[in-house]
Amino acid sequence: MLLKEEWIDPYALKIVSALRKKGHQAFLVGGCVRDLLAGEPPKDFDIATDALPEAARRCIPNSYVIGKRFKLVLVKRGIHQFEVATFRRSATTEELGNEKNVITGDNYFGSCEEDAVRRDFTVNALFYDPLEHRMVDFVKGMTDIEGRTIRMIGDPAARLIEDPIRLLRAVRLAHKLQFEIDPALLEAIKKNHDCLVKAALPRKREEYLKILKLKEPHRAFLELYDVGALQTILPFLAGFLENPERRDTFIQFMMQFEWMVGPEKSPAELFAGFLFAILRSEFTDSELNLDALEANANWDHFIRNQLGMFKLEISDFYRTLHMMKSLENHKAYVRKGARRQKAFLQSPFVIKALRLAYVDNRLLFPELLFWAHELNREI
Repeated sequence: MLLKEEWIDPYALKIVSALRKKGHQAFLVGGCVRDLLAGEPPKDFDIATDALPEAARRCIPNSYVIGKRFKLVLVKRGIHQFEVATFRRSATTEELGNEKNVITGDNYFGSCEEDAVRRDFTVNALFYDPLEHRMVDFVKGMTDIEGRTIRMIGDPAARLIEDPIRLLRAVRLAHKLQFEIDPALLEAIKKNHDCLVKAALPRKREEYLKILKLKEPHRAFLELYDVGALQTILPFLAGFLENPERRDTFIQFMMQFEWMVGPEKSPAELFAGFLFAILRSEFTDSELNLDALEANANWDHFIRNQLGMFKLEISDFYRTLHMMKSLENHKAYVRKGARRQKAFLQSPFVIKALRLAYVDNRLLFPELLFWAHELNREI
């Protein structure tokens, strides 16, 4: 399988070159290599090296050592950021039990091979030298790229229990890349999804947002339901999907997810589109009672304690729903004075509400044309 070298960021090449000029090993590693091989343009480029953090910093202009538990070098180039990490190894039992050990966190440095076997999936443990056009593969990651398989490095059950977020990551990557999950890993997921209870909510939230950025995010959530994991992490949604009619309507709305979120796909917009698909599947033909919704304890627990939404994101969602009602009554807008009309159109919730109203067929075509004309006039 050919690696798309034309997609490699020039800044990443310069960082690798700077480290190599000082006699260090340096590779592109992880998701960027996986995506380059799988035909997906990488969003981030990570570099792995044998240089210790301070040594790496001295090799690379305008770079900084960050982190305490996991020290690495952050390199800023305009709006772009790159992380340069020193090869890690697993700590020995003696090191972990030694009270005099001065090493803190995950800062046990090792070799390239030791670093590879510590990573989660074989497809994420490939090292690529962009200067010599050479792949370094200690875990048969290339075989799994060719076979389009997500396979855990080591014992799947033990690695999931070690870090339960790997379960969500496995499902997400399978859907992102259109790969199959290795049967042994899939079985481990089915038997050990309860370990996700112990996973930190901010990390789960991060994975939910990454899933919502997929081309067909609903398919990943449905697979999580099928393997039993959704019942552990999002029991409100799992219970909702048990109803076949709701499930079908949810899928129909989620198939239009791209229309419901803006091009920037901010967390607030992603969550708003997702929540709206759930609500309209519950109340297919009826009006949403927004006051009752905001006062519903189960719904509030779902969005705050299961999804991990922030207060501002929740507020934005409700304000968008209220704006939808205003858009449906365009005659009231016409009666406003020019200054009030201008203030109304400048609200950031108008565009968000129009996206949802379009998907929901809440506005007739002439009404959509009316608002499009008003917004163009304001611009």
